[in-house]
Amino acid sequence: MLPYPNIDPVIVRFGPLALRWYGLMYLLGFAGGYLVIRKRLLGRGFSAAQIENLVLWAIAGLIVGARLGEVLFYQWPNWVYYFRHPLEIIALWHGGMSFHGGLLGAIVMGVGYLRRSRLPVLRAADAVFLAVPIGLGLGRLGNFINGELFGRVSSLPWAMVFPGGGPLPRHPSQLYEFLLEGPLFFTFLWLCRDRVRPGGLTALFLMGYSVLRFSVEFVRQPDPQLGFVLGWLTMGQLLCLAQAAAGLAWWLYLARRRDETGAGG
Repeated sequence: MLPYPNIDPVIVRFGPLALRWYGLMYLLGFAGGYLVIRKRLLGRGFSAAQIENLVLWAIAGLIVGARLGEVLFYQWPNWVYYFRHPLEIIALWHGGMSFHGGLLGAIVMGVGYLRRSRLPVLRAADAVFLAVPIGLGLGRLGNFINGELFGRVSSLPWAMVFPGGGPLPRHPSQLYEFLLEGPLFFTFLWLCRDRVRPGGLTALFLMGYSVLRFSVEFVRQPDPQLGFVLGWLTMGQLLCLAQAAAGLAWWLYLARRRDETGAGG
């Protein structure tokens, strides 16, 4: 068993304000993602200002969608509480952000901006999804520092006792997700970036993330308010199945469109 490092979630305090590791990870993720998106789009039909606007709209959609997704997907057993306290739905400071909700929000806002600005959607989407693993990996490190979203009980030599996880050692599933969804997934997408048709990187992200997240969910502790929602499946796994299906459908659509275009030429 490895000792949990028990890092203080707060880096530094400024009176009533505090800079937290989790917030810093979000900022670093946004900054790193912006640099990747800029590298892929600048001078390829996009100006610097258009790239900045795209990132800002996508971030806004991500934050709103992530919070709404948390309430709709993971807090639905507590719907009476949210019905009586509707302002809690937007209470970001109370924690709880759903990746899949954030994904939907970012897609809606990002695509909306691109279409209004008459910019190439497929190229932009590929660039954005190429950058997403940077934020995913850093976010999982933030989860680890916070001691949240830990894994199930384990006897493996690298299991840890988390402050909020009881006396038994558990999988450090946040670190599994950091490695898989962060540097390894980014490397895979980066190697594929110029080898697939426009829009193909988006499909690879949707399918690839789903496989990785679905797999780690087998050792991640289910959400206490939900547990297993369908047999041995968690809510995260059900959402991953839906996302993987969407990614596969998008991949097949792109292949069919290419064939039709080729046949017509």
